[in-house]
Amino acid sequence: MEILAENKRAFYDYEILEKYEAGLKLFGNEVKSIKSKRMNLSGSYVLIRNGEAYLLNAEIPPYQPKNISSSYEPKRTRKLLLKKREINSLSFKTKQKGLTLVPLKVYNKNGLVKLEFALAKGKRLFDKREKIKKREIQRNIERIKKNFGDVGLR
Repeated sequence: MEILAENKRAFYDYEILEKYEAGLKLFGNEVKSIKSKRMNLSGSYVLIRNGEAYLLNAEIPPYQPKNISSSYEPKRTRKLLLKKREINSLSFKTKQKGLTLVPLKVYNKNGLVKLEFALAKGKRLFDKREKIKKREIQRNIERIKKNFGDVGLR
């Protein structure tokens, strides 16, 4: 499994509750562009509309910029390939609990391009600050251990 694009910001802005996998309905030149790791997931999201799931605002630049049709849109809406049961479940969860669907990464699985997205809950500002403080404290502890060894830290 080769990761082709990743949305690192999603882990900072959202609390990930459940992860899902879906196929993407793409054009041939989009597949080539994605496999050359040129896709951008920042600012994109998944939306369920009329019983179908879509990936919105994900940018896939053209594979060959000079050899492209004039109607190509890098940020067009792309359909996700999911089962009806999964779509209904996701639709129910997002409407009921106020959760959102966030794309996490795009990867190659057995020659097919797959999208991993998550059911997520937005973090508040104080949650982010608390996480940063914990990370800094842990970093300082590791730095002290490295410099002075484990002497006197019991």
